[in-house]
Amino acid sequence: MTKVVYNGEMDPRLCKDVIGATVASLSESDPDVIFLDADLMSCSGTLKWSKTTDRAVDCGIAEANMAGVAAGLAAAGFKPIIHSFGTFASRRIYDQIFLSGGYAKNDVTVIGTDPGVTATMNGGTHMPFEDVALYNALPGATVIDASDPTCLQSVLRQCVNRPGVKYIRVGRKQYARIYEDGAELPIGKAVTLREGTDVVIFAAGIMLHEAMKAAASLEAQGVSAAVVDCFTIKPIDADAIAAWAKKCGAVVVAENANRHGGLYSMILEVLAERCPVPAACVAVEDEFGEVGTQEYLQERFGLTAAHIEEQVKAVLLRK
Repeated sequence: MTKVVYNGEMDPRLCKDVIGATVASLSESDPDVIFLDADLMSCSGTLKWSKTTDRAVDCGIAEANMAGVAAGLAAAGFKPIIHSFGTFASRRIYDQIFLSGGYAKNDVTVIGTDPGVTATMNGGTHMPFEDVALYNALPGATVIDASDPTCLQSVLRQCVNRPGVKYIRVGRKQYARIYEDGAELPIGKAVTLREGTDVVIFAAGIMLHEAMKAAASLEAQGVSAAVVDCFTIKPIDADAIAAWAKKCGAVVVAENANRHGGLYSMILEVLAERCPVPAACVAVEDEFGEVGTQEYLQERFGLTAAHIEEQVKAVLLRK
């Protein structure tokens, strides 16, 4: 059973260091694992390791070519993992991943770092809110918004041997600690972080921290809010979504991505087909990103615990 250890504190590990250590470990245990980067190994925590192995390839600032190389390696029997910033790991390489990866049935794991507002000072050009929607539209793809370093390590190990195109979005810095070290989180299964009866908050990535803070505040106001980690956006855990919606009768979805085509859309499909209940979201509206600190950007785009509380209270009025 997955043990939740959330207490509001940050995990001491940087996510980029977890990427570097996990990739190195995977390559040591499986000679078919090979890592490709687009001149960003210092950002993916793999630079030091890359100088000691022939299983790391710097493809330069040529992300689309890197995706094609990865597909070719997969066709030859390798298990490629590729990395770039989320905006380049989605928009820039989408055609190559769609055709040479998905359509051609080549198994490629894509890591897109600094998604959404975690891109901070890199600004609007490097701030992907649409990456989830793009990969959700790719037939057979797996889409992950990692919860914390432990979740990141678990899903990366699973993705290497999982068929199809796999997209993992995660920030490079610290996340709130959600799970005990070494916990395994099966892809495709949502995890209940907090029980509740009045409303369920489905969240992913950095928004889990905000959801847990909102739930604690709501409890003090007499509102019982469940929080469920939907780190696997595709395939969505439809059974868990429907069960919680039926139990609580109201749903709020929180995500660090565009509301169109992302986690909110995936959950609305489940609700429409299996359990129609009032729903609302805390997500980025129809906007582009901008430069700023993460704290500023979360407030600017409405990605905070306070915004979740506001949406919970509004959706409860519609029960």
